[in-house]
Amino acid sequence: MSRPEAYDTATQALPMRLFRGAQDRRHAKALQDQLELIEAELAEHLRFASPIADAPARYLMDAGGKRIRPMLTLLTSELGDGPDELVRRAAQAVELTHLASLYHDDVMDDAKLRRGVPAAQTVWSNSVAILAGDLLFARASSLVSGMGEEAILLQARTFERLCLGQLHETVGPQEGDEPIAHYIQVLADKTGALIATAARMGVMFGHGPAEYADPVMEYGERIGVAFQLIDDVIDLSPKKEQTGKRAGTDLRAGVATLPYLLLQQRAGENPADAELLGRIDAGAAAIAEGADPALLDPEVEALRAHEVTRETEATAKRWAEEAKQALEVLPKSPVKRALERMADSIVNREG
Repeated sequence: MSRPEAYDTATQALPMRLFRGAQDRRHAKALQDQLELIEAELAEHLRFASPIADAPARYLMDAGGKRIRPMLTLLTSELGDGPDELVRRAAQAVELTHLASLYHDDVMDDAKLRRGVPAAQTVWSNSVAILAGDLLFARASSLVSGMGEEAILLQARTFERLCLGQLHETVGPQEGDEPIAHYIQVLADKTGALIATAARMGVMFGHGPAEYADPVMEYGERIGVAFQLIDDVIDLSPKKEQTGKRAGTDLRAGVATLPYLLLQQRAGENPADAELLGRIDAGAAAIAEGADPALLDPEVEALRAHEVTRETEATAKRWAEEAKQALEVLPKSPVKRALERMADSIVNREG
């Protein structure tokens, strides 16, 4: 399968958004060339001995994606010597881990779409999708295995956090847990941990100063949380061509996002909020029993217009600002400015 236009657009747009000025544009072009190399090498890593494995294993990579994690690894490597074969290998391992997690997430969430295409398990089966994810996890581990004990340990701890985040999301908050704090921790584990690892890998294999490793890791985790919080806002957007799915998909599926949790928090004090929450819960239950998802259209629109959605957006921007503050130890440079712009671009996106 040829590379999708969506991928080509993303790889060209992301570096160019992060650098400005003539000299920075040349820098952006060099990073874009590195991303192209990473993409070509990823395609090679997704070739397996069995042709039965190739199609499902390549499926989500071929569907596109923003490649934020490889871009971050490239950027942080420039705090040292810059990209080379080992840096690109680290970026590929992180991206393969991310892709693998998407297969498993979609099975557990019974998702119908991913990146604007049918989710893998709807094309093949749950078993095939799970095994495709396992193959990608195995290939990521193979890449890291030759990169030293520190990299192996970092990969293992990151995988552990991914699993814990998914487990905590699946089981839900327990007695005594504060629902919003529980939710933010799930986002930090499921999304922030891997982005943090992408940032640290760049410093490690770009031979950057050791004192930069923890700050860029904190930066990565915080932009990961910000990314997911903005996704909660985007989920309510009526612009289907940007989100690749129906507005309010999470709400209709009974998934608790931050706007919903904030509404739940207010419901005890505000009768109007309690009434809206009741309608959302009743609608989601009816959809689960087979009702038309359009049943919740008015509630999706009401939640989109509600102040809790603006509060979610503000929370995402606060996490992005805190991510930028974590970079204070870094010297002023085009790389630092690009990292700051990446944080801004994540919370200002519309899809």
